[in-house]
Amino acid sequence: MTNDVVIAGGGPTGLMLACELRLSGIQTLVLEQLSKPTGFSKALGLQSRTMEMLDHRGLLERFSAGTVAPPFVNFGMFPLDLRTLDFPHPHGLFIGQARVEELLEDHVNEVGTEIRRGHEVTDVSQDIDGVTVEVRGPSGGYEIRASYLIGCDGGHSIVRKRAGFSFPGMEPSLVGRMGDIRVAPAGLELLKRAVPQLGGKDFGIVRTETGNFAIVPLGAGIHRVAAVEWDPAPIERDAPMSLDELRAAIRRVTGIDLPMSDPVWLSRPRDRSRLVDRYRNGRVLLAGDAAHIHWAYGGMGLQTGLQDAGNLGWKLAAEVQGWAPKGLLDTYHSERHPVGQRLLMSTRAQEALARPGDHVTALRDLFTELLEQENTRRHIVEMVTGVEIHYDMSPGQETRHPLIGRWAPDLQLITKNGRTRVAELMHRGRGVFLELTPLDNLHSIAAGWKERIDLVIGQSDRPSLDVETLLIRPDGYVAWATSPTDLDEDSRISLRSALTTWFGESLSGGPQSIK
Repeated sequence: MTNDVVIAGGGPTGLMLACELRLSGIQTLVLEQLSKPTGFSKALGLQSRTMEMLDHRGLLERFSAGTVAPPFVNFGMFPLDLRTLDFPHPHGLFIGQARVEELLEDHVNEVGTEIRRGHEVTDVSQDIDGVTVEVRGPSGGYEIRASYLIGCDGGHSIVRKRAGFSFPGMEPSLVGRMGDIRVAPAGLELLKRAVPQLGGKDFGIVRTETGNFAIVPLGAGIHRVAAVEWDPAPIERDAPMSLDELRAAIRRVTGIDLPMSDPVWLSRPRDRSRLVDRYRNGRVLLAGDAAHIHWAYGGMGLQTGLQDAGNLGWKLAAEVQGWAPKGLLDTYHSERHPVGQRLLMSTRAQEALARPGDHVTALRDLFTELLEQENTRRHIVEMVTGVEIHYDMSPGQETRHPLIGRWAPDLQLITKNGRTRVAELMHRGRGVFLELTPLDNLHSIAAGWKERIDLVIGQSDRPSLDVETLLIRPDGYVAWATSPTDLDEDSRISLRSALTTWFGESLSGGPQSIK
């Protein structure tokens, strides 16, 4: 028996991808090496674009039980206040990665996708017809045959290694020591007095003269505490991390002995940053940490992996179902690889800005002046939150609507069935052709793709956008748009081109019912 898709890795990226594929009707098998979740969270929150993506699938309310994050993002130890900007996107959620994984696994189980825990991929080979996956499970080894294999199995990905992907990048220059531990009340008071960079608070992320220090409350008396040092002495990578080692690192970075006890989790991460040369090799594709690893500045890793899944899911489903236009699956690489490159650029820049030393202090003074400019602040905020992502969907066109390639605005709409909004139209995981003014000539064109897109007519609450019609891909990005002044023969030609590019050849049949 051949599976349509096998996903190696049951972390957030693999689970999100499984949800996307199932929404498109693709049966998927998830293989997870761990017999049960660890319960530990490297990432501690969700940011704007990821929250919007979950909203598009009707899942955001599940995650919104987490604490709403303060209206700040952090870039290289610079807190940026979103209240100083006209920023119409969600401000983030404080929710641990373990909880994100738990909620996604609940949804995967609800939609009927199989997860095999304790099953580890050990080897991969492919031919023109499919992929053979060798697996070691609780009862021994076995083989699985799949049409496609997706490696979502983390920074040490077996899929990446066995399938022949190159993984170039930079070797580490710093070491972080961190843990989820109990900090005595006297220790919190000591931080207020003895670490001036915290500004009299007992929490925060700061740069000191010898490194970086962070302390974040996680609830139930537990804090995430971290010390980061550059150019460290050699360490035994496989040696277990201890509370004494963390305590000594905090002493070197802050100058204080922080009273701590009862470690729940301890880790010693390094700042390797690498990006695969390609996201697809034949019938094997990579997503999340299997494709890109980097230091944690900006909190962008979890976000990028989930968004990889959102970009890939519908394209791979189209390929499996046989209607994908030529080259559609290759756009996963052409769109997401530049995002990965920018991710590494951003985290490396933040690492440089966070490094101790007088020269970096001078650079930070200059950067502080630049951040006083609203355009600069907006640029950085949109980069960290993923809001800036813009895919090139109209190469070679001299004129194009500014929304093309960008995230669809979440317009409030009035349709014949009542009030709705763009995010709710996307819950089915299909493309949407949205007309704010009914135009028979455009509607009759789009109706040829009615099996793959929903046709919607609605009045918008934002006429200032200067848009009449939008074609939105299943992942939420605008594939085509036109304004009232551009309704000419060229618009009709470009609409047909966009529909064919993203949804294949026109299908027969008349218009479907309009929402």
